[in-house]
Amino acid sequence: MRRGIPGIRGITATALVAGLALTASGCGGSDGDDSANSGGELSGTVTFWDTSNDAEKATYRKLAEGFQKEHPKVHVQYVNVPFGDANAKFKNAAGGNSGAPDVMRSEVAWTADFANLGYLAPLDGTPALDNTGDYLPQAVGSTKFKGKTYAAPQVIDTLGLFYNKKLLKDAGVKVPKTFTELASAAKKIKTKTGATALYLRGDDPYWFLPYLYGEGGDMVDARTKTVKIDDAAGVKAFKTIKDLVDSKAAVTDATDGQENQLKALKDGKAAMAVDGPWDIEGARAGQAFKDKQNLGVARVPGGSTAQGSPQGGWNLSVYAGSKNLQASYAFVKYMSSAKVQQETTDKLSLLPTRKSVYDVPAVKHNEMVTFFKPAVDGAVQRPWIAEGNSLFEPIKVQMNKVLTGTATPEQAAKATGDAYRKLLKDYK
Repeated sequence: MRRGIPGIRGITATALVAGLALTASGCGGSDGDDSANSGGELSGTVTFWDTSNDAEKATYRKLAEGFQKEHPKVHVQYVNVPFGDANAKFKNAAGGNSGAPDVMRSEVAWTADFANLGYLAPLDGTPALDNTGDYLPQAVGSTKFKGKTYAAPQVIDTLGLFYNKKLLKDAGVKVPKTFTELASAAKKIKTKTGATALYLRGDDPYWFLPYLYGEGGDMVDARTKTVKIDDAAGVKAFKTIKDLVDSKAAVTDATDGQENQLKALKDGKAAMAVDGPWDIEGARAGQAFKDKQNLGVARVPGGSTAQGSPQGGWNLSVYAGSKNLQASYAFVKYMSSAKVQQETTDKLSLLPTRKSVYDVPAVKHNEMVTFFKPAVDGAVQRPWIAEGNSLFEPIKVQMNKVLTGTATPEQAAKATGDAYRKLLKDYK
C-alpha cells in the first residue's frame, strides 16, 4: 500500500487500529519535550502510525522496536491504522490539534495534500533527510510541495501482472502483453482450467490507470493545467474494462476488491490479477502458491498505444504539531535508512527508494525486485498536486456506472472531466 486511495485501495480490515503499542500510553500525539532533545540525548515518546497491511505490519513493528534499541530513552508508540481509514483519521486529528501521530507512513499522493493543509513539518535542513543523493530521483517527486520537502521516501512501487504459471501452462497460453491478448486467451483458460482469466479491480480507480495509460492518456497535465481524462484515451480506457467484464474475460467487484482479488488469485479461481509488491507475501500464502515459484509477475498488459502503470509508494512525514520533533526526525531518518529498507526488501520484497540498497547482493537477486525495479523505472508519475488524491473519487464513481451499465464509456469520461474542472478551478 499503495497504496492508492483511502477507503478504496486499502485493506478494509476491521479494528486493526488496535493498539500495537510499544508503550502503555494512549494513542495520540507525543508526550515528549522537544526542548529536552534539542541539544542532548533523544528522549520522550514518538507516536508512529503505520498503514501497512496484515502481511507487513509485524515487520514494521519490529523495525520500530529497533529504533528503541538505538535510542533507549525514546519510547515508540506503534499503532497500525487501516489504510482505508488513515487519511481521514490523520486529517481529523491534525485539524483538531488532538491525537495526531508524530510520524506517519502515508501513501505518496497524500504528501502534497497534507502539506497544503499545513499539517506537515518541512524536513529541509533537519536530521530526517539523510544522504538525499542516494534516493531514486523518481521517488523524490512526491515528497516536494511548493519548493519544500515534506517527507522522506521509504518504499516505491507500481503495479504488475500477477499470474498463476501452472494455469497458463495448462491452458497453453503465454503471458499476455496487451489486454487484447488477455481477452483472446480467456476462453481457452476457462475451458482448460475452469479459472477466469483476470480479476479486475472494479472498486478502485488506482487500478484504472494502466488502462488509461495504455491508451496514451492521463488524468490531468499539471504543467499546462489541462484536464485530459475526457479525451479519446479516457473513453477507450472505460470501454476496455467494460469489454473485459462483458466478454467474461474478467470478473469484477464494486466493494472489497483488495480481499476478493487476493482470495481469487490464492485459490486458483483467477489466473491473473493486476497487483503490487505489497501483495506478494499475501498471494504466496494461498493454496495455489504452495510452490512459491508458481507465482509469476510480468508487466501490466498494454493498451492500443502504450504500456504503463502508476508510480506508487510510501513516504514518512512528521506532524507539524509534534511536541518531540527531534526524536521524530531521527525516527524518520532511521525508518528510511538503507539498513531498514534492505530489511523490508528481504522480508517483504518491497522496493527500496535508496539506490545503494539495489547494490546489495541479496536485494539485487531478489526475485520480485528483479521484475519490479525495471517496472518502477518505467512507471508513470502521477500529478503531485494538493488535489491529486481527490482525482480518484470521480473515476471510482464512473467505473461503477460503466461496469453496471448505467453509463456509456463516453458519458463516464465526460462526467469525470466535468468533475475535475469543478475541483481544479484554474484547469481547462
